[in-house]
Amino acid sequence: MALASDRPIQPISLSFEAFLAQYGDDSRYELIDGELFDLEPTGPHEQVAAAIARWLNYDIVQQGADYFIPHRCLIKPLANQTGFRPDVIVLDRAALPQEPLWASQPVVTLGSSIKFVAEVVSSNWQNDYARKLEDYALLGIPEYWIADYQGLGGEFFIGRPKQPTLTVCILNSEGRYDRQLLRGDQRITSAVFPNLNLTAKVILGLDESARFSG
Repeated sequence: MALASDRPIQPISLSFEAFLAQYGDDSRYELIDGELFDLEPTGPHEQVAAAIARWLNYDIVQQGADYFIPHRCLIKPLANQTGFRPDVIVLDRAALPQEPLWASQPVVTLGSSIKFVAEVVSSNWQNDYARKLEDYALLGIPEYWIADYQGLGGEFFIGRPKQPTLTVCILNSEGRYDRQLLRGDQRITSAVFPNLNLTAKVILGLDESARFSG
């Protein structure tokens, strides 16, 4: 998720309920530990997010799965003062009746409703690689992609020299993510979308020649 800066735009700490009442319908804002952040993604950032959604939507149709990608959605993790706006989220339609807020707000609180999340990295890469990784694992989200198309992440996360990297995180039986770092022509192995036949550079927007088939 792209943050305009690393500083909150409002000094007063907000609860999730207050954030939802004031900013729930405004996709510009995200709440992290009570701090309100203005989201201002760049054009290339949006291209990468759109590419991920496009390929996943195609695979959902091919599978005949009862999943969908909402246009807007908030994730409320266990922390009460946090509401994440993922760049791409895949929901299980059959699980949504169990969601306490879904009927009135596009908010999910249960990991069982979420099949997949992707974040496109920008200036706040620490949140994508650390904070959200931890919270998404605690929720039990089966798969989480970190699409670092500019190679902004720290060397601890993407190695040296830094370069565009797709990190595919698959939840294991211990409730932790096993991470796979992919670059260039390396192929993606997805647990939720096993029929995907894509390389890292396609997802990262570095190869526009890929086309749907089948």
